[in-house]
Amino acid sequence: MTAATDALDRLTAVVPDFPTPGILFRDLTPVFADAAALRAVIDELIAPFAGSFDVIAGVEARGFVLAAAAAVLADTGVVMIRKAGKLPRPTVSRHYSLEYGTATLELHSDELPPGARVLLVDDVLATGGTLEASLGLLDDAGLVAAGVSVVLELTELNGRPRIGGVPFATLQQV
Repeated sequence: MTAATDALDRLTAVVPDFPTPGILFRDLTPVFADAAALRAVIDELIAPFAGSFDVIAGVEARGFVLAAAAAVLADTGVVMIRKAGKLPRPTVSRHYSLEYGTATLELHSDELPPGARVLLVDDVLATGGTLEASLGLLDDAGLVAAGVSVVLELTELNGRPRIGGVPFATLQQV
């Protein structure tokens, strides 16, 4: 067991019926609140992709915490993939379905130079809709997906095929 998986086992709060009945929500905020746990998680999120990315992107909202911390440790910049209507400059947009509804994500279309290699990080891979849409945004903006790294993969929801052939890493499957 690694330091990150130990921290996840000890600190992840499991909340039934959130945000809707039938969903078993895995809350990572206690992991984020523990400095040693957060450091262990971030180290393991970026390790498989060392040297292969120029910048890190996080998906709203918990992905922002992970991406910002990872960018500091990796000595790179960070970009945010946001919910629709939150970014002030020109954007690219993607609509998608998730396990309990639909949403739209956006990315500034002029944030990075074309061809920049982006490591996409998020907290959970569930059905894959959010990450699929995020990868589409990177492509629409002329960026290269260097990989996808998530803390938890909910294997029963079979989201991994939706990210295609992009290199993928997860810290824990549940």
